[in-house]
Amino acid sequence: MNATDILAELARCTAAAGKPGQPNIVYGAIDAAVQKLIGHRLFTCLIVDGDEVSRVYSSNPTAYKVSGRKPMNRTPWGDHVIKQRKIWIARNAEDIKWAFFDHALIHSLGCDSCVNVPVVYDDEFIGTINVLHEANWFDEAKAAVIAAFVPLVIAPYLQSARPQV
Repeated sequence: MNATDILAELARCTAAAGKPGQPNIVYGAIDAAVQKLIGHRLFTCLIVDGDEVSRVYSSNPTAYKVSGRKPMNRTPWGDHVIKQRKIWIARNAEDIKWAFFDHALIHSLGCDSCVNVPVVYDDEFIGTINVLHEANWFDEAKAAVIAAFVPLVIAPYLQSARPQV
């Protein structure tokens, strides 16, 4: 993975924003870009919906269905990602167990590491991009590549959060 590859994928995802079928077209393009650049076993997008987060995209809708919801409980993980708006990297199954009540399901999918990237717009936390893979897959450099896609999900997140008419 080099800067030219990253820029090419960002350009491809930006072009996807102009296609019909939004916001799923952009979510799918970013999923494919992250898969190509870094690799993953699960890619999800969550948006804030009141006191909960709602899944608006999943690369594995059988295990993690779109529209699945989770409460935004006050936890050390939430303080780090939601309150402090910092990227969180889980390097192994113990890290995931520390953070997520559904750690057994995550592990059953062969996912023992993850990156959660906060999405912030107008000084408001609006969601996360979540990428999971085998143990010890992620590091700060891979997390930075994922974070480069955050500006491309802001408009789709805001669209997903709007009530459907």
